Amino acid sequence: MTLQPPVPGFQSRPFSWPTRVYWEDTDAGGVVYHAQYLAFLERARTEWLRARGYGQALLRDDHGLVFAVRAMRIDFRAPARLDDALDVSVALRQCRRASLVIAQDIHCDGRLLLDAEVKVAALDAGSFRPRGIPETLYEELKSLEQGAQ
Repeated sequence: MTLQPPVPGFQSRPFSWPTRVYWEDTDAGGVVYHAQYLAFLERARTEWLRARGYGQALLRDDHGLVFAVRAMRIDFRAPARLDDALDVSVALRQCRRASLVIAQDIHCDGRLLLDAEVKVAALDAGSFRPRGIPETLYEELKSLEQGAQ
């Protein structure tokens, strides 16, 4: 299943997903706990796929495909704090037949708080063995590749 972009230029603009820092995201000092950033990144990648017309349930149920994080590089640059409004971006750097490399940033009020590179493997939903990305999705993702910056 492929959906058309909802607005003109959608494919060329970076994807961003807003979120807010809640009490449950922080440590005793009101600063975001380092592992919580992984959840913010994961949610943004999920919403990026959903915006393309490929929700996680659809990929699993209709295509027998799941994506799993294989490796991650994260640079923590500044802390996020309780009640901060965050902007989590997603940019596809590389699409291969059975894997993706995704660049992500988290900003708050224009300040870079974190940048990450996430390597994702395409897996068979039943066996969790590597498999190719379905052709339609592969072609769409390949068209979204943005060169390393």
